Amino acid sequence: MKSRNSFLYFLALVLLIVACNRQTYVRKDKNFDFDKIKTYTWIRAQNDSLAHKSNGSDLTGNVIRKSVDKNLQENGWKRVKKNPDVLIVYDMNIKKENVAVSDPVYSQPLARWYYNPYRGTYTNMYYPTELMGFDNSVETIREGVLTLTILNARTEKKIWQGWTKAEMNGKRLTDKEIDDNVKAIIRKLDK
Repeated sequence: MKSRNSFLYFLALVLLIVACNRQTYVRKDKNFDFDKIKTYTWIRAQNDSLAHKSNGSDLTGNVIRKSVDKNLQENGWKRVKKNPDVLIVYDMNIKKENVAVSDPVYSQPLARWYYNPYRGTYTNMYYPTELMGFDNSVETIREGVLTLTILNARTEKKIWQGWTKAEMNGKRLTDKEIDDNVKAIIRKLDK
């Protein structure tokens, strides 16, 4: 019986972890052998949207690059300046999006008092709430999309691209949010 309860707790934990995983999307070139990749270097996108939005301050870009470097080096990749196997570029796009929100509206619980002539007392009758409908509204949320692209250094052709979306609670993504997004993308690189 104990082993069954332990298994159920383990299963519940696994389901919780899977439910909390962020959605990550990947496209890759199936003809390229990713096992041959050992070295990489960074390049900048021509339309570096983050640099334009931040007015020259590339603090967020530094955090993204450090996080990618750390995660790739844990996978055995090495950053070099000359003759890399692949080129890496990132893009961070922050956009506002309108989302329809529908909240249920319930009636107030109702209690009525009735007089019981046989007992000579009052009795409370409770009526539960009822669904009256939905309150529909539109909220504006900020969503950040982090995209990591890997290009073949010899042909400059895209061989892998991974991206993830995250709703932003504040004005900027925190370092931890950036690191979590990068880890989710790099985790897909092995698959």
